[in-house]
Amino acid sequence: MGFWRTAYNETGEIPLDLPLRKGEAPPVEISYSLLHNKEGQPRFGAGDYMGPENTASIMNVDHAVECTILERVNRFVVAVDIAGKRCRASINNTGRLEQFLVPGRKGFCLRPERQGKTDCRLFAVEEPPLAAVIDTQLQMKAFERCLEQGAIPWLAGHALKRRTARLGESLIDYLLDHEGKPAYLEVKSAVLRDVAYAMYPDCPTSRGRKHVRELTALARSGGNAAILFIAALPGVSAFKPYRAGDPEMYRLLVEAGRSGVALKAISMAYRPRGSSVCLLNADLPVEIA
Repeated sequence: MGFWRTAYNETGEIPLDLPLRKGEAPPVEISYSLLHNKEGQPRFGAGDYMGPENTASIMNVDHAVECTILERVNRFVVAVDIAGKRCRASINNTGRLEQFLVPGRKGFCLRPERQGKTDCRLFAVEEPPLAAVIDTQLQMKAFERCLEQGAIPWLAGHALKRRTARLGESLIDYLLDHEGKPAYLEVKSAVLRDVAYAMYPDCPTSRGRKHVRELTALARSGGNAAILFIAALPGVSAFKPYRAGDPEMYRLLVEAGRSGVALKAISMAYRPRGSSVCLLNADLPVEIA
C-alpha cells in the first residue's frame, strides 16, 4: 500500500494583505482573521491549529533560555544577547533564514552539555504567541516522537527501521517498515514564510536535488518513497515549493509527485509557555502545480 495520500485541497481563503517588510518577516500574530475565513468558518479541520493553548504537545524542551538576536556571524554562528551578555550561538539549519536572523528578534537557545566553540544553540525564533523551530535536529526529534505516538494518520502502520539509510548514491533520512515492505522517507525543513504558506527551499540545494532524484527513481520502479516537509511555523495553512529559491528543485518536485513519490507536510511550532514543541497540523495541504 505504501504511504497514504490525501485528496484534501480545501484550504480556505488565504489572506494576502498581511504586511511584510522587505528582506524580513516580522512577528506574526495568530489572529482571528488568519484562523477563519470571511464567513467566520475555521480554515482548518478538527485536530489542526486552533490556538496555542489547544495544540498537542509533542515533546518538552528542557533548559531553554530566552535571547535577543544581534547579528549573523557566519553560516553556522549567530551572535545573541542572553541576560546582557553577548554569546555565540550555533545553528544547524543550512538555509539562509533571512526572515528569522534579524537583529532585535527574540529567540530561544539551549546550553550545550559540554563547552565547545559556541556558548549555546539557537533553536527557535519568536512569532507570537508561538515560535518557529529553525533547528533541524529538533524538528526531526519531534517528528520521530509523532511517529512513536501515532500522531500522523497517513503514517499509520509505519515503523522506524533505520535512520540515515542508503538509497543509490544518497543517504535518505529514514527507512520505515510498512507491513514488511521498505518505505523511504526524506525530511526537509520548510521555514520560509509567504504569508500563510510555508516554503522550501530558500536557496539552491544540490544535495536536496539528489535526494529527490533518487526517490523519484525508486517510485518509478514500484518502491515506496515520500518527502516530508516540516513546516515549523505557526499560522501556516499550506505548503508550497519556493520556485525562486531553486527552480530545478521545483521542477524535480513536480516530477516526483507525478512519478508516485508521496509529497506530504506537517506543521509544528515551539510553545514558550511550558517550553514544548507542539503539533499544529498532522496533514498540512501540499500545493504543487
